[in-house]
Amino acid sequence: MAAHLPRLPVLLLVLLAAHVVSTSTRAEPLLPSTYNVSMCSESFSCGGVEIRYPFYLANATADYSGSYYSCGYTDLSVSCELEVEGPPTTWTPTIRLGGDNYTVKNIFYDFHTISLTDRDVLGGGECPVVRHNVSFDETWLHNASAFDNLTFFFGCHWGPRDTLPEFAGNNISCAGFSPPTISGGASFVFKPEDLDEQEEQELASHCDEVFSVPVGSEALRATDTFSLPRGGYGELLRQGFELEWNRASEDQCGQCEGSGSGGRCAYNQKREFLGCLCSGGKAGNPFCKPSRSKRKEAAPIVGAVAVAFLCLVILTSFLACRYGLLPFKSKNKPGTRIESFLQKNESIHPKRYTYADVKRMTKSFAVKLGQGGFGAVYKGSLHDGRQVAVKMLKDTQGDGEEFMNEVASISRTSHVNVVTLLGFCLQGSKRALIYEYMPNGSLERYAFTGDMNSENLLTWERLFDIAIGTARGLEYLHRGCNTRIVHFDIKPHNILLDQDFCPKISDFGLAKLCLNKESAISIVGARGTIGYIAPEVYSKQFGTISSKSDVYSYGMMVLEMVGARDRNTSADSDHSSQYFPQWLYEHLDDYCVGASEINGETTELVRKMIVVGLWCIQVIPTDRPTMTRVVEMLEGSTSNLELPPRVLLS
Repeated sequence: MAAHLPRLPVLLLVLLAAHVVSTSTRAEPLLPSTYNVSMCSESFSCGGVEIRYPFYLANATADYSGSYYSCGYTDLSVSCELEVEGPPTTWTPTIRLGGDNYTVKNIFYDFHTISLTDRDVLGGGECPVVRHNVSFDETWLHNASAFDNLTFFFGCHWGPRDTLPEFAGNNISCAGFSPPTISGGASFVFKPEDLDEQEEQELASHCDEVFSVPVGSEALRATDTFSLPRGGYGELLRQGFELEWNRASEDQCGQCEGSGSGGRCAYNQKREFLGCLCSGGKAGNPFCKPSRSKRKEAAPIVGAVAVAFLCLVILTSFLACRYGLLPFKSKNKPGTRIESFLQKNESIHPKRYTYADVKRMTKSFAVKLGQGGFGAVYKGSLHDGRQVAVKMLKDTQGDGEEFMNEVASISRTSHVNVVTLLGFCLQGSKRALIYEYMPNGSLERYAFTGDMNSENLLTWERLFDIAIGTARGLEYLHRGCNTRIVHFDIKPHNILLDQDFCPKISDFGLAKLCLNKESAISIVGARGTIGYIAPEVYSKQFGTISSKSDVYSYGMMVLEMVGARDRNTSADSDHSSQYFPQWLYEHLDDYCVGASEINGETTELVRKMIVVGLWCIQVIPTDRPTMTRVVEMLEGSTSNLELPPRVLLS
């Protein structure tokens, strides 16, 4: 008991210190006690675009002690300008970034996104001249995820002894186009993939000006390279680009905007928080105080609650000490755990959406794509037109481990063979994960159809490409990204296929994050899907759990791809009653020839898949290759492939 007694005075000291700190750190007022309420009007329309907080009218500022302040974020100042060039009279919302003017096409407040077009571009005809880069302060604004840069080179000249570049197809050749430089010369426009870094530097050394301008990724992909310099780039620029804005990072502004305050943040032109603009023309610091009448009504209640709370703390401390209970230890609720996790990993997790956003993007869950163990998947679309797959996790998802695993794992990845997580939703019991949409569904849909005449039947060449793409994705997860990731649920259902049948690893609900130097992994209970789970996950007698557990699952999947493809094309099968990997080991040569219909090249592909699969499903983890070695074997020659020891586990 004596060991626990000091906790009571320590707790009281902490409470006292918190009170002293809170009273001693109150900031001096930086704003007058009142302000003109017209500064913070609910909203106004300019050219059909709704303008409201955190945006504000450029002329809606006030002066205090020689400093102008606004009701909104400093860089989100919008001017409503009258267009004077002929009838009808129109108003155009304009925002200024980096000293240049941009027309505001729309503002999507639910998605924190603003759509912009360069004012110079709108009046530049079929082939406008780009005269500047798009630059802005990143305190509040940043580029939207779905954009790419067009790069322009103007005033390009070559001497008589210079080697002329092979960029004739990128030469801007619109009728009436004139370069912006006095020296004239050639002008070029390039997509991101048209130039590597060395070529870009070489070309820039011959040109007077180089500019990069963001455009929508989907629109750029739809514009072919031939039409780009012949007017296509002008249409891309007129469609504009998008920026996203962040919530203010200061704690004071967060308190001001909080639900209990309901105020709006005032900033000066130096982006410094000055105070909180409240209803009725009053200002607070750093948040809005309740009215005097409400304070009088609340005072007795607050006092009573404070006294009761203090008594409860004292009583609880006494009982904990008296009966030797665990000192002040409680288990967080699932929602609290997840929120804490998201705050801790705020720098890496993707965009967060509300449940209303999710219902809107899925049109109230109108199109169901599939159903899995963790919930249903629905088709949806973002406001910019991008199609997405929305996975709604079941409300009874325990402590949220699967949700946190998925957000933490995929947010750390960026690879062509790993699915992209575009956002998530966490609102009460509602949890959703928003992915890029894969139009060809999962590998299971194609490789394991029972209809031999089905259009879903994949060729051996395509199956091999899927196998090697999945291997590259796993290799990246195991050693290529910043934090090593073991998936623990590799199976055909979790391999998604894009429009070109490029495989992408998905569903990281069972994944485990590891330090790069770790070899063994500790998990509680078996995880994965029966038939694909490595032996060591079931029993430690087979070895330690590691990334080699994914290798086993991958091997079983590849062998199942081979077997399923054969079952779909062969009416008679003499190996249905025998463990298929064992049967393959004994009949490898005959199987490869028969499955490939005596095509030499295809026979080699089938043989690679089988031999690599057999290596991957070795019972002892140390006998299996790493995924790096798997990729090397698939990319190499079959002449260098040796058969592994016979698989005895069945």
